Amino acid sequence: MAPLSEQLATLGLRYTATHLDDLVALATKRRWSPTQLLEHLVEREQQERTRRSLERRLVRARIGRFTPMSDFDWAWPTRIDRPAVEAALRLGFLADARNVVLVASQGLGKTMIAQNIAHAAVLAGTHVLFTTAAQLLLDLGSQESTRALGRRLNHYATRALLVIDEIGYLSFDARAADLLFQVVSRRYEKRSVVLTTNLAFSDWPTIFPNAAAPSPSSTASSIMPRSSPSKASATGGASPKRSGNRRGRQRDERSRSKFPPFLMSRDTCRPVRECRRSGIRLVAGR
Repeated sequence: MAPLSEQLATLGLRYTATHLDDLVALATKRRWSPTQLLEHLVEREQQERTRRSLERRLVRARIGRFTPMSDFDWAWPTRIDRPAVEAALRLGFLADARNVVLVASQGLGKTMIAQNIAHAAVLAGTHVLFTTAAQLLLDLGSQESTRALGRRLNHYATRALLVIDEIGYLSFDARAADLLFQVVSRRYEKRSVVLTTNLAFSDWPTIFPNAAAPSPSSTASSIMPRSSPSKASATGGASPKRSGNRRGRQRDERSRSKFPPFLMSRDTCRPVRECRRSGIRLVAGR
């Protein structure tokens, strides 16, 4: 018969198997009843499984080394809406599958904030994946078959939180833009995305081919399209009216189609928090 420690390990009681002698000695010293000993073992096993689960999620998240928010220099950006950033770190956007976009020039800390959001989500028990736009598109573009591509798209679509860093540092060809759109569309209204970019939304046509910029009156955009004509735009404008007949609806669709998948007009954007600052701009919305 195998040793007791090996049998315990086979049953998945790894902590008990590793510390069996110490647990027996502790129970003898404190004169625990069988029930008290079992309660202690269950508590320790739960703590150990929670610890291992956290370690696995941290490894799979690929956040990398980062500076905690406690060391963030809030005075370094010229201006930043600290309450908005702290609200994102509280992860309230995850419950409603909302999305967060951090817009800032290079070196102001948007990647650091995104890493801290990702780390907070991991600590909260969320399955997270942190990647750069270049890494994501290189991975998807290297798939040699439709089936393999489908598996990788599913990999990026099923994480509870996906963080895509450095949108805008490189220009994308048509295929790369299409792949990124597929990732976004599979997550649409199901799971949250956090993006960082060094470009204002109006400059996104410079990195996405065949991208038409939003109308000049639209100063808020989102890569997450949301048809919500009953809501007012982020800029405080009136809600667009939906045509009541089929022909009118077709005109609406043709009008909207001039905007590419990644640059939707304010008519399809419903931000819940927008902060325009000369430092870091944070947009959270659908």
